[in-house]
Amino acid sequence: MSRNLKYLPAAFAAAFVLCLSVPALLALFATAQAAEPAPGTPAAACVDCHAKSSPGVVADWRASKHFGEDVGCIKCHGTGHSTATDAANAKMPTAETCGECHSDRLEQFGRSKHAKAWVALNAMPTAHGQPAPMMGGQKGCGGCHKVGLKSAAEQAQIVAGGNAHGNASCDACHTRHTFSLKEAREPQACQTCHMGFDHPQWEMYSTSKHGTRHSMKQLGILPQSTSAPTCQSCHMPGGDHNVGTAWGFLAVRLPLPEDKQWAADQVTILQGLGVLDPAGKPTGRLDVVKAGDVARLDQASFQARRDQMLKACTQCHSGKFAQEQLQAGDDMIKAADHLMAEGIRIVAGLYADGLLKKPANYSAAFPDLLTFHDAPTKIEQTLFVMFLEHRMRTFQGTFHASPDYAMWYGWSEMQRDLTDIREMAAEMRRGKPARPGAPRKPAAH
Repeated sequence: MSRNLKYLPAAFAAAFVLCLSVPALLALFATAQAAEPAPGTPAAACVDCHAKSSPGVVADWRASKHFGEDVGCIKCHGTGHSTATDAANAKMPTAETCGECHSDRLEQFGRSKHAKAWVALNAMPTAHGQPAPMMGGQKGCGGCHKVGLKSAAEQAQIVAGGNAHGNASCDACHTRHTFSLKEAREPQACQTCHMGFDHPQWEMYSTSKHGTRHSMKQLGILPQSTSAPTCQSCHMPGGDHNVGTAWGFLAVRLPLPEDKQWAADQVTILQGLGVLDPAGKPTGRLDVVKAGDVARLDQASFQARRDQMLKACTQCHSGKFAQEQLQAGDDMIKAADHLMAEGIRIVAGLYADGLLKKPANYSAAFPDLLTFHDAPTKIEQTLFVMFLEHRMRTFQGTFHASPDYAMWYGWSEMQRDLTDIREMAAEMRRGKPARPGAPRKPAAH
């Protein structure tokens, strides 16, 4: 018994702390009890029924902050649905529904690149050529681009197509029905959309030193005080939902660079995108690019985003170091553009000389980089992949501090693409026809 006496002080301390905690626990329990809808009310009927038909939904709601704040089903879904036969009358929330309580976040989101995602999707000429299950079922591009804001007519069209769950936007990051702030703050929340083919930012981040340090923090290997930025640290500082980047998705900008060679290369890329005509003058597609917010079309918008990123970087790094790293990204775009512009000019030359049949839906003398999903020949497909996959990985990998993506999955692949384009063009000029089919797969690294 004497051996146990030394444990008594600790035991008394634990009991004392527990006694002090009882009022707080009782208060928490009372709050949880109060959040349950009163018996016999429509809200209680929702919970009673869905606890049987979709228990996971109810469990998620009970785990949410909404539950503790007495925000129930009717607040978001209305009163139109009350029986098993009128489920179609349930109101499906939109971003505006969330904005009734979170107006500041909705306003920020409305100015973001995310809010333009639906516009950008529908602006892509080949998006509508996807199989119906991909577009209608939102399993292809629409599965992520549905985060964008939509007009009332677009929302009605989505609902009519049987996809009422594609309207909410906010639930892309704060997933239903927990709507967890903690979840949305973790980089894994970005992983669903920002990975693979032309959006591999997750792979770039998670394999960078930023990402690996954060993984070690999550695993408890590094202390929580360790500096390890997440996607949100850099792209949503302070929780600001106005997400965007200085260069934009296409990494083209106006005004053109002062460097004459780079300016000429960017003009060629803009012509390949159909934004400038063969004479270098703006086309109607410029308005589409502007609406989708995928490029920076004035110095002020570029500088605002660049200054925001510099401020984020200097939370951990010196200003000089941050400037140098962002300049390295700019320089990598310049180098990639020189390769890209040569590829575009080679294919444009084949069109001009009648050696490659220009598809009827191409509006100018240049290959259309936005319609190359369905380009009929291997040389055109190679050019498309060079632009939308390998050029993207070159500069995005650099900005995300991912040597592997910047070099092996980006720059090296661009060099191989250009070699293939040169060889195929030479064959065609020797009298061999353009080969149909897809481009070769990238080498494994």
